[in-house]
Amino acid sequence: MAQSPASASELASCLGIAADEIRDVMIRYPARINSYALDLLGRTGEPIWRQLVPHREELDEAGLPEADPLCETEQSPADGIIHRYPDRVLFTVSTQCAVYCRHCMRKREVGSGTPGTAKLVGAGLAYIADTPAIKEVILSGGDPLMLGDDRLSYILARIRAIDHVELVRIHTRAPAMLPARITNDLVRVLSRFHPLYVNIQFNHPDELSSDAVEACSRLADAGIPLGAQSVLLAGVNDDSGVMTVLMRKLLAARVRPYYLHHPDPIKGTAHFRVPLERGLSILEALRGRVSGMGVPQYMIDLPGGGGKVPLLPQYLQDHTGRHLVVYNFEKKRYTYPL
Repeated sequence: MAQSPASASELASCLGIAADEIRDVMIRYPARINSYALDLLGRTGEPIWRQLVPHREELDEAGLPEADPLCETEQSPADGIIHRYPDRVLFTVSTQCAVYCRHCMRKREVGSGTPGTAKLVGAGLAYIADTPAIKEVILSGGDPLMLGDDRLSYILARIRAIDHVELVRIHTRAPAMLPARITNDLVRVLSRFHPLYVNIQFNHPDELSSDAVEACSRLADAGIPLGAQSVLLAGVNDDSGVMTVLMRKLLAARVRPYYLHHPDPIKGTAHFRVPLERGLSILEALRGRVSGMGVPQYMIDLPGGGGKVPLLPQYLQDHTGRHLVVYNFEKKRYTYPL
């Protein structure tokens, strides 16, 4: 992390581009590409480059003017807490990440502030303890794994001491973008707090390097169930062939595809948006070509704080009182008796 280029000129030098191409963007939205991620980038415009390198399109706010269309701020009853669903809360314990993804849903705040401050963490823990309806706590950010092992252990221990909390989940990008963070010491810390689940953002097959697969193996070997939360991104993975390879590689790495997120309508991310029909067609292509375990739910997060809902291809063609007419993954029609 210490080797991450800090300024536009340093980053541009590493990338072999002019600093003027990224300076104005970095003033608005911070950039971070650690040394491991730099080696993954490939050439200009390739999938990982597109996710991590600042681009002038981020400053085009005409189509998506809102920084917080999901109303997370309005649904935050305490510092660091987003309480949208009755039984679970999102606890943002860090504003830092191993890399700053250009499609980030929290572009408005990630990269600023101090991760895991005592005031923020204390307020969040107090709210969780005082709200018996909360059964699940999701550590997010930023990236919770940017905290040190001792700090993370403290937070997890405090959460585990709250009787009504049954499950803890961690959302992270570290195994994909900083696999060296998944040390044996970290795994020993996490394994003390079962039942604990880890969801990882993987968006392209190239992110599943041997180092990333090894990081996932360390977590899986410790009995930690792993899920993948991918984001559908124009020019990155909006292709059924790419997505098929990604899902197969995830299963081979013992990471079960969980969600495929349609990109949220966040200011500064319009260039990543794709038509909903494309996402549905990709989901349809996966069915029958990838194990059912490898087909994620295709999700949209409703503006205004309405929460996530799944979208499905329309397999049902007709419905009478006596039968259904449906088509399968090969587009063949079948009659199903009722």
